Amino acid sequence: MRKDHCSSSVHFHLLCRFLFAFSVLSSVSLVFWSQSSASCIGEAALNPEKRNESFHLLAFPSALNQLSFSAKPPRRLLKVALFVKRWPHRNLAGGLERHALTLHLALARRGHEIHVFTTKSNATFPRHNDGAMSFHRTPPSPAGYLNQGLAWEQFQTENATGRPFDVIHSESVGLLHGRARNISNLAASWHGIAYETIHSDVVQDLLRGPDEPRRPTITERLSKVIEEVKFFPHYAHHVATSDHVGDVLKRIYMIPEERVHIIVNGVDESIYRPDPKMREEFRRKVGVPDRARLVIGLAGRLVKDKGHPLMFEALKQVFGEEERFRRDAFVLVAGDGPWGNRYKELGRNIIVLGPLEQSELAKFYNSLDVYLNPTLRAQGLDHTFIEAMLSGVAIAGTRFASITGTLIVGSDVGYTFLPTVESLKESCTRS
Repeated sequence: MRKDHCSSSVHFHLLCRFLFAFSVLSSVSLVFWSQSSASCIGEAALNPEKRNESFHLLAFPSALNQLSFSAKPPRRLLKVALFVKRWPHRNLAGGLERHALTLHLALARRGHEIHVFTTKSNATFPRHNDGAMSFHRTPPSPAGYLNQGLAWEQFQTENATGRPFDVIHSESVGLLHGRARNISNLAASWHGIAYETIHSDVVQDLLRGPDEPRRPTITERLSKVIEEVKFFPHYAHHVATSDHVGDVLKRIYMIPEERVHIIVNGVDESIYRPDPKMREEFRRKVGVPDRARLVIGLAGRLVKDKGHPLMFEALKQVFGEEERFRRDAFVLVAGDGPWGNRYKELGRNIIVLGPLEQSELAKFYNSLDVYLNPTLRAQGLDHTFIEAMLSGVAIAGTRFASITGTLIVGSDVGYTFLPTVESLKESCTRS
């Protein structure tokens, strides 16, 4: 990369602009949900015009969650490079891919010039009617990751054509640290780090069956944490998607505070919003009877590490033991994965919907009384919580630090439970 096209000071201010846009597009206002959380910021604190003073985004210590764009076009349009392993295909996408789509599509619609460096896939590539978004696709590496050599070559070609990139954004290690080293206008966003997963490993080991062998993951995980502590400083700036991750990056990974920025994952507020009309319409459409007094929703990837074996056993027991729950409660399951078919075994009170497009997912949330996420992954911050909250639905989630530190910050916001069958059963019946 050419180092002489702008000074460190200019890089700093350009990155400020990008992170400001990042935070606006990636965040949701949690003030409504958390009356006294330290991470909630008053409007005046983030509106320089009202305070009549400058505001340095890179120096702000807490989660940015109450920002809004001016109706006016941006004063300067940025040229942004994004490195991401996969670009999302319709409704089959994880949180990282959805984050990349939501953020950069919105930036393109604001007029910024976005270049996405990602892998080719066998699936039909989605089309976006945004002239400011260009895709540079390469065949994946033998291991299925972004081919770093080919992607970097394309990046360098584009960087030398016309004007160079103002900002480079890496979704996780989309751009590996060896190439990210010494790039001052680069920000990497982390949707899960190795240190967080140690908690998940402990939980999964406690839940394994008596005949199930212990996986040698703890030792491997500690080695990975040490490796991350070594190479994370090669990235100039770090975007943590929860307050907990931000704290870990500063204390455990020893990243200087001014290089860590806590910006909560965000979703499209024009799609996810309360709509009372959707409630009864969607319930009738999917077959929820009028007599239902409690409708619980599950959504996302229906796999083991998202807690679905635990959820399955809790529902199996509570439907067998509680006649009132069996009579009045129904569970809607939206998502893709092997546990979708298992849930069907629990009978007519479980309605498995499969993966849903975002417009249908919005209706799904509005039809619920409670959204419940039994994840066993203590990584990042699950989009589905935020989608449900924006839809005005009560939420319940596993008591992990990323969840309780940023989203379910108190009993007035939602419910939390331990990753055990008994605690899940209690949450279901008290809902």
